Amino acid sequence: MKRSCMHYCATPDASELAKVLDEWKISHPSMGVLAMVPEARREYVPLVQDVCRQRGIPLVGGVFPELIADSGFTRDGVWLLRFDEMPYVALHEGLEPGRGGAVRAASEIVAEVRPRLNDNSSPATLFMLFDALVPNIATMLDEVYLQLANRVHYAGANAGSETFQPMPCLFDGERLIQNGVLVMLLTPHHGAILEHGYCVPARNITATTTEGNRIVQIDWRPAFEVYQELVRAQFGVEITRENFYQYGVHFPFGIVRANHNVVVRIPVALGEDGSLFCVGEVPANAVLALLEAPQVDSAQTLDALTQGLAGLNGGSVDEDVMLFYCAGRRLHMGVEAATTEVQEFVRRTGAAQVAGALSLGEIGGSTLWGYPLFHNATLVAALW
Repeated sequence: MKRSCMHYCATPDASELAKVLDEWKISHPSMGVLAMVPEARREYVPLVQDVCRQRGIPLVGGVFPELIADSGFTRDGVWLLRFDEMPYVALHEGLEPGRGGAVRAASEIVAEVRPRLNDNSSPATLFMLFDALVPNIATMLDEVYLQLANRVHYAGANAGSETFQPMPCLFDGERLIQNGVLVMLLTPHHGAILEHGYCVPARNITATTTEGNRIVQIDWRPAFEVYQELVRAQFGVEITRENFYQYGVHFPFGIVRANHNVVVRIPVALGEDGSLFCVGEVPANAVLALLEAPQVDSAQTLDALTQGLAGLNGGSVDEDVMLFYCAGRRLHMGVEAATTEVQEFVRRTGAAQVAGALSLGEIGGSTLWGYPLFHNATLVAALW
């Protein structure tokens, strides 16, 4: 079995981090590190920065609600993931809202990535970690794809606080920022697999008025009013302003795309005017369905993930695997069921180690070389 390029420090201190990094650097002098830190232990970020800086080791990373370690979730520790050779990385901060801001950010990203791509080179993945509070992620992905198309695979996740309060959550060796995106160009890399397993009912509705991630009207009526009626009619549940935060995660919307793929949008806030705020943008006139979250098909989700990983890479047994698990999915399923899903994923893959985090939105395509979409309620898996 090959030696792992992942290390989980349950209670990190400078000496433990130094020992791991010094051993790695002997065998991989051009190495770099991706670090993942849980929100409850974000004070570990400057510790990791200091240890890496003292050794001249390039560092990037993110702060997430929780980590995935030892086949479960934890609010402690630090994951260190080694790049054998540090790839191209860039940390962009101060992202601007709206379509104009998305176009400018995408153009800047592509201008730096495109010269590093060679049409005859091995496959590459554009891996992106966003601050979850960036309001125009989906539009930015659209703009990046318009310029890069299928020259790369697309994958990623959102960092930040599960409370959706502003928090610096992306870092490199010197900075810790918010309202930004961390871009990594991984080569050679065959991309990631993403799946949610939600069942889609036959009835569709239309988001007739939207503003970014805010649904103002559905079928020309106040969004929350229609949402209440749909949940009552389909599931017999009465949603009010008072219990919205308790129930919203259990009854997400699905954006039904022309190819019949469904992109999940979880409503997380309710406006005074009856509008609904989702994690991720909802295009105007998007065709929506109210998803029956209790019918999430976990077995189908795990089948798609494990078979997809095997198809991309020829197998995952004894390999190191990265996994992001949506916080909204765990909130709906409950910690016990979500932990069971992670444990079953680890068992099925036969991975040497599975390192990851609880995420606040995920990036991936439904097919190899697929269009990059911003999702909620999914699992994203890739070989490291």
